Amino acid sequence: MQAAKQAQDDERELVTFRVGEQDFCLDISFVREIRGWTPATVLPHAPDFVLGVINLRGAIVPIVDLANRLGLGATQPDDRHVIVIAVVGQQTVGFLVDSVADIIGVAPTAIQPTPEVASQSTVRFIQGVIALEDRMLRLIDISTILPPVAEEAA
Repeated sequence: MQAAKQAQDDERELVTFRVGEQDFCLDISFVREIRGWTPATVLPHAPDFVLGVINLRGAIVPIVDLANRLGLGATQPDDRHVIVIAVVGQQTVGFLVDSVADIIGVAPTAIQPTPEVASQSTVRFIQGVIALEDRMLRLIDISTILPPVAEEAA
């Protein structure tokens, strides 16, 4: 009984969502809230994956088109889309996704490394792959989604 309790305690809780007809997930500890689509105010000269900013209870939050950032094509947001508000380091950011599916618990041993055949950009954004009965989830490395400030200035 103690071993089963320990295994359950070791599970990572992940929020699963769809982006560009693909299944992804993110550690729930990064997620602050999930909200409906809100049009963003465009920022001049922002990277193409940054849709703009929204006012979230007095805080200005950039909105990243996750499909565009992951190379799956730009999203044309509408009322069906969702923004996942997450904290990346010291910054709050919103990720535009198609839909949020559920929250799952996964043992660390279920997370397989990203295959070697993947491109460097895939390996950069994806921490691992989780095979479930009916789908494959890619675990996003949230720390790599936003470029470092020095990289943006270059």
